[in-house]
Amino acid sequence: MDRRDFLSWARNGLASAASASLMLRDGALQAGGPGHSGASGAIPPHFSPRATRAIHICLCGAMSHVDSFDPKPDLIRAHGQSLKTEERPDVFFGQVGRLRAPDWAFRPRGQSGLMISDLFPELAELADELTIIRSMYAETSNHTPAMFQENSGFRLNGFPALGSWLSYGLGSEADDLPAFVVIPDARELPAGGAIHWSNGFLPAQHQGVMIRPEGAPIEDLFPDRPVDPDAETASRSLIGAMNRDHLASRPGDDAFAARIRAYELAARMQTAVPEVADLASERPETLALYGVDRPESAAFGRSCLLARRLLERGVRFVQLFSGGTFGSPRRNWDGHEDVRQNHGQEAARIDRPVAGLLRDLRRRGLLDDTIVLFTTEFGRTPFTQSAADVVGTGRDHNPHGFSVWLAGAGLKPGIAHGSTDELGWKAVESPVHWNDFHATVLHLLGLDHERLTYYHNGIQRRLTNVHGRVLRDLLVCPPTSRLATIQSPSNSL
Repeated sequence: MDRRDFLSWARNGLASAASASLMLRDGALQAGGPGHSGASGAIPPHFSPRATRAIHICLCGAMSHVDSFDPKPDLIRAHGQSLKTEERPDVFFGQVGRLRAPDWAFRPRGQSGLMISDLFPELAELADELTIIRSMYAETSNHTPAMFQENSGFRLNGFPALGSWLSYGLGSEADDLPAFVVIPDARELPAGGAIHWSNGFLPAQHQGVMIRPEGAPIEDLFPDRPVDPDAETASRSLIGAMNRDHLASRPGDDAFAARIRAYELAARMQTAVPEVADLASERPETLALYGVDRPESAAFGRSCLLARRLLERGVRFVQLFSGGTFGSPRRNWDGHEDVRQNHGQEAARIDRPVAGLLRDLRRRGLLDDTIVLFTTEFGRTPFTQSAADVVGTGRDHNPHGFSVWLAGAGLKPGIAHGSTDELGWKAVESPVHWNDFHATVLHLLGLDHERLTYYHNGIQRRLTNVHGRVLRDLLVCPPTSRLATIQSPSNSL
């Protein structure tokens, strides 16, 4: 294989993934200032972290909070009440029908007594592990900008995702896998695709690397045709010599040195990725725990099991997507037409796998230093989406109040924080913005959201923009802050 063929294969194959996930421990393309890496231990976080890694389960399409984690007895009593004489709520499609009770009954769960609906029967059994936020709000009722804000803190694209910031701030504990891995829904990518795990203006090694839970884990992981071993060795030897000459003639060319290291990572990933994605070594009872033995939950079960295996291999942040784009039939949580049918279908896909993931992390001791995030871009209205004054079957978008939950290290389990009004329309008690949510996640991982910055276009950018507060009511015990701020002249950690 000549140089042209080799570089063509690298560019069109694994190189995009490898370059996007160059280990910070290699030190050739530092995000700013001194090297920092869990593997090399060069620079610790801002303060002692409660968690060292995270899994983010992202529900695309907007899960209804009033049907899942936000009980509203008053909404049940007001079922069928017309809003025709009231001030008409401003909603995405402008169709306001009558108030509509939840489709699933709420019950007190576990020793905590947290109220969770029958939509998630398996998760409900783990209520004592969950820290629910019932007062989230977003700034838009449009799916894609709302997902941008959910992942990056901004409604516009081009900003780094949470996983990219964690890769930048903490690096990776693995030598042969990326710091930030994304596992999409087995059916299709979310609307907007890879832009949701973009590195934005951060160096390219912090972009999320997509690994599929079924079939080939990464496309073009290997050459599409056999390569003679002797020819490959000779090609690599020649390219190595040319690279050394290039570096010698251009001292200080960190970008080129980093490209070489990216290809070295690609070689390591060729061995590591197939191994970590092979679930054949898992015991039958573990597969059943994740729902891999059930047709409705098998796909997401494999995703959750793969996420656990990635964490065990040192991956810092794994993001799983539940739901794809916005078409017909619905393959996400966008229940405009029929919430019971839509949410029932989607919940059956993920309920056992997510519960299995929490149980497995707990029994392996991993939940003691891992946080699990379960989020959606916004909620759904407590009234029917209908042009007529009737009780229909669907609900419209609702960014004014919705629910998410967290579980794991450093969190008070079995509690609910904040609340929406009596009908579940707007957050009224302790409203929580995505900036606050992100600040809290960074805090649990030992990072100060005001000091984790990157200089771009004349400003020190950060995940939380110029806002955000740590939700200390959710924390068991706040970590002790370090006295010194870790900074370089241009970028800070």
